[in-house]
Amino acid sequence: MSLADLDSWRSLPIKQQPQWPDAAAVADASQRLASFPPLVFAGEVDQLREKLGRAAAGEAFLLQGGDCAETFAGANADNIRNRIKTILQMAVVLTYGASMPVIKMGRMAGQFAKPRSSDTETRGDVTLPAYRGDIVNGFDFTEKSRVADPQRLLQGYHMAASTLNLIRAFTQGGFADLREVHSWNKGFASNPANARYEGLAAEIDRAIKFMEAAGADFEELKRVDFYTGHEGLLMDYEAPMTRIDSRTQTPYNTSAHFLWIGERTRELDGAHVDYFSKIRNPIGVKLGPTTDIDTMLRLIDKLDPNREPGRLTFITRMGAGKIRDALPPLLEAIKSADATPLWVTDPMHGNGITTPTGYKTRRFEDVVDEVVGFFESHRAAGTHPGGIHVELTGDDVTECLGGSEMIDEATLATRYESLCDPRLNHMQSLELAFLVAEQLENR
Repeated sequence: MSLADLDSWRSLPIKQQPQWPDAAAVADASQRLASFPPLVFAGEVDQLREKLGRAAAGEAFLLQGGDCAETFAGANADNIRNRIKTILQMAVVLTYGASMPVIKMGRMAGQFAKPRSSDTETRGDVTLPAYRGDIVNGFDFTEKSRVADPQRLLQGYHMAASTLNLIRAFTQGGFADLREVHSWNKGFASNPANARYEGLAAEIDRAIKFMEAAGADFEELKRVDFYTGHEGLLMDYEAPMTRIDSRTQTPYNTSAHFLWIGERTRELDGAHVDYFSKIRNPIGVKLGPTTDIDTMLRLIDKLDPNREPGRLTFITRMGAGKIRDALPPLLEAIKSADATPLWVTDPMHGNGITTPTGYKTRRFEDVVDEVVGFFESHRAAGTHPGGIHVELTGDDVTECLGGSEMIDEATLATRYESLCDPRLNHMQSLELAFLVAEQLENR
């Protein structure tokens, strides 16, 4: 397949794209992107696809976490390190609880574009284009800031490259040593509000000490494989980042190891599904509570016609109050189909609320309840709960209500930093990992 064969998406209906004021400038930026080196490599993508295939078979578990929308200003060493640190900590807890490998993936190094419910935003008597993420326009509510700027496509590439550079340094240079990662958890376990988890943390500690005493080769435990993923939304970025692999002569999107199609752009006859059907990357599709069986089966036929293990991931985002009704019919239907997609829960996007003071937030108890409902549904169906997809940060923000810190509506204003959707903070993320570990022990 040639790159020209991938361009059929251009003639199809497409949603959630910005209105670029200068078509020539967009074409120039895309041409420059196409000349840049790839951010990830085909061999890494193939390795991830194989691992996701094992997760779909119940032999591994996917942990994906990161910002709702990355910002250029936030792509600094401290933020990247703290995010990786949180994901690694969660992975240690899950690995022990699941007694199986945990695939670590950051919602990072490319999560710069965001879908919006409206093309415009109005404040008072002023209406401007909606903020679509730093790779498109600025967050400041000014006419100049909200103009879609093609130069941001190039800046997004460079920000992703620098983020990947730090990810690889942190995960391959000793920072990810299992003994160090677990030592970071001790502050959490000593929190009186989380005393119920001290037993599990102590068991992990004993296991590590036993391994050391038995002469385990910790050189192999100093490094981890860490993958990146983002929503493949902005086609003026994703298309030029697509390359033909010299070994296999097949197309790979080299902007990330894993990409997903959002709930708003997964039309079967739309541009995004057409493009995604032709790349070799493992891909995800978000499924909301209104997803019907026919749509799910047609998505499988379109995106995974060869029924390849690890190729297709369904990311459910149904809401705590709906998942126990909406998910079971899909799981029952998949058992009689000739497909084994990886099932992952996104317990964030179906549980958004807005406080009387105007803050977009989520209740931690709703996030937990959707995770529990996900596991309950799979246990009842006899299928594999294969992963969790979470919006989180490694910082001590106050964006989601509840958790062991008992964040309330008054506390939200103290450190609410997200430009889009609320994220779990470091403590809430780790608390969720322990709760998921309990579910995995009982799967």
